[in-house]
Amino acid sequence: MPRPNIVFVMSDDHAAHAISAYGSKVNSTPQLDRLAQDGVRMDATYCTNSICSPSRASILTGTYSHVNGVASIFTEIDYRVPTFAEVLKDAGYQTALFGKWHLGERPESAPRHFDAWRVFPGQGEYVDPLMLGLDGAETVPGYATDIVTDQSIDWIRQRDPERPFLLLVHHKAPHRPWVPDEKHKDLYPVGSIPEPSTLFDDHSTRSQAVRGVRMSVADDLGADELGEDLPDELRGPENREARMRWKYQRYLRDYLQCVQSIDDNVGRLLDVLDDEGLGENTVVVYTSDQGFFLGDHGWFDKRLMFDESLQMPMMIRWPAVIPAGGTCDAMVTNVDFAATFLDMAGLDDMPTSQGRSFLPVLRGEEVPDWPDAIYYRYWEHDDPIHHAPAHYGVRTKEYKLIHYYGAGLGVPGSSERLFESEWELYDLRKDPEELVNVADDPAYAETRAALTAQLAEMQAHYADTPYSGPETRRPEWSWADEKSLRQVAEYTKRLNQEA
Repeated sequence: MPRPNIVFVMSDDHAAHAISAYGSKVNSTPQLDRLAQDGVRMDATYCTNSICSPSRASILTGTYSHVNGVASIFTEIDYRVPTFAEVLKDAGYQTALFGKWHLGERPESAPRHFDAWRVFPGQGEYVDPLMLGLDGAETVPGYATDIVTDQSIDWIRQRDPERPFLLLVHHKAPHRPWVPDEKHKDLYPVGSIPEPSTLFDDHSTRSQAVRGVRMSVADDLGADELGEDLPDELRGPENREARMRWKYQRYLRDYLQCVQSIDDNVGRLLDVLDDEGLGENTVVVYTSDQGFFLGDHGWFDKRLMFDESLQMPMMIRWPAVIPAGGTCDAMVTNVDFAATFLDMAGLDDMPTSQGRSFLPVLRGEEVPDWPDAIYYRYWEHDDPIHHAPAHYGVRTKEYKLIHYYGAGLGVPGSSERLFESEWELYDLRKDPEELVNVADDPAYAETRAALTAQLAEMQAHYADTPYSGPETRRPEWSWADEKSLRQVAEYTKRLNQEA
């Protein structure tokens, strides 16, 4: 069989529980469901650092943040670390990238090893976005999700049909601030969207570090995100419940309308692949760079190790190899993507890779030594907007152990404030919504000890230094470009003014 084409579609902040193939209670995504029906739905795919730039760097390089240099949105990719795109290009693949990059804009951190690329600077804009490419910068009229799909389709039609190709279709949607396409503005009207069962979670058993995050739908979502000023009668602590409900409906409406454009355009792309006769031997992957809180626990955004943020949706279609309509509950991470793509192309993994190909489990094979846990680390401690604490942890099928070590360690974007060390432990069998922290429950002492040992083993395996005090820092973290930092600073200032 000839080497397959690979079309890798990735959105930004698209939670698995906003896809109907994953049982969404809030929206319908027929085109993404079509991808799941024609391929396999991955049910245990997790990110290793739940924030945009770090996840993208881990996907490209098959490495954790401490290896590829991208620990926060304020850092740039280390161009010396190989990527799967580089390996595929060297093996004769045509390569292209359209959409979101978010790994730096200086020549040292711009996209490499792509025959064609056109990307948004920073987060990009939804309407008439500026795009950077090999031929310079250009404002492209239209809606961002349509534009990225149009560029991808044009490139497919103009490709060399005699050679396999890698195409990265990387949407900015549904990243905030949410600006839906006009044609979707009547979908999911206010008052029609079901509330999550944990919308009014009081976080009473959580660590102090978690209780201090600024990701509350009721208190931290501003007019810029919602496109509407809060009515005066909903202000004040006595009106928090009503304010939560008012903001939740508007937040989800706009978010889901942005998702709808993703769904429509995935359908367009699948149709073109079929029309071009490419369906049988083209791997089509859909994922998001991380999950997202959709009012779960009263939050928006991501960063924390709770499952709504940790889980990545992932659906893969490859009719020539993967049976249709299957599911896979093997635990994989975004660090495993690169090895898997190269394995699909019949190529060896990169020597720097920390991942492992999950192609065998996609085929339905039994792999006796498949990992039974994943390792996670969030570095951007006490960031200026969300104030999420630095932490690392281990998730198994049954438990989750998290250590909030409370220090920035010199990572750009982190504060110098030190927090007290705290732990959380969740029994996912009895408490799948992660509402009760049992870290200090004597009944779980043996479990905590075993997970603590497993966490140390995984840190040793990935050569990630555990926290041992404020001096545990990595001095070679590199700052992102000045323009991106300025944009983040302006955004932070605006949020603080609204608060």
